[in-house]
Amino acid sequence: MFNKKTAVITGAGGTLCSEISKELYKCGANVVLVGRTKEKLDRVADEIKREGGNVLVYPCDVTDKEGVKGLAEEVKRVFGGCDFLINGAGGNNVKAMPTITEFDEREIKGDLPDGQRGLFDIDTDAFKSVLDINIMGTVLPTMEFAKQMVERGGGSVVNFASMNSYCPLTRCFAYAMSKAAIVNLTQSFGAYFAPANIRVNAVAPGFMVNERSKTYLGTVEDGLTERGKKVISHTPMKRFGEASDLLGCVKWLLSDGAAFVTGVTVPVDGGFLTLGGV
Repeated sequence: MFNKKTAVITGAGGTLCSEISKELYKCGANVVLVGRTKEKLDRVADEIKREGGNVLVYPCDVTDKEGVKGLAEEVKRVFGGCDFLINGAGGNNVKAMPTITEFDEREIKGDLPDGQRGLFDIDTDAFKSVLDINIMGTVLPTMEFAKQMVERGGGSVVNFASMNSYCPLTRCFAYAMSKAAIVNLTQSFGAYFAPANIRVNAVAPGFMVNERSKTYLGTVEDGLTERGKKVISHTPMKRFGEASDLLGCVKWLLSDGAAFVTGVTVPVDGGFLTLGGV
């Protein structure tokens, strides 16, 4: 299924998509690693190259239309085109987030304690940047690589949604808004591209272990922050996810095993969405 096929992975320098990249290589695919930081991509590429894999590193800002166009041209030149696209690039920005979880009338008067920030004090440019990376950073690569998939008779796209897609976490206004849009976008693009034999689906990771999560949530083994305790109490499996927990779902959505599946978002969340919190 994956042998000699070409997979383009955006956000490939990150914890989750680096593991997806390595797994697709192990399944025989050519992999194209895309991200903004070349050093991170090179570290992933070095692991793949040591095993003799075909890998292309391409630093690119996926919100830059011309940059994405150049990426697509290079993929076509090197590998003949794209069969699989994983839209893993995305993120949040603390400047787009208040530090408080609900309205406090002191924020209107500018009387919040030092270091605290209400909704009215967030950086709206940062807010826009979160929408841009998560939404347009998915739209632009999909539009470019869908052209190549049409030429190749079909293909498969996997987008990245979130637990925020279903119910926004406190303080994450821009991130939740953008990840809710990914679910809708996955449905509408799934319907649109179906006649071209291009399937568009998404995964919605639960709370996954990475360096950022250790800072904000802590770890089950070494101790949890208050926010981390709330997450674990809401997760029936009583742990955070690992990158490896995503691999089976992503490979299934890309494969012919999901040939009649398009427009869906699959939670990989340890049961987080099964609990109502009461």
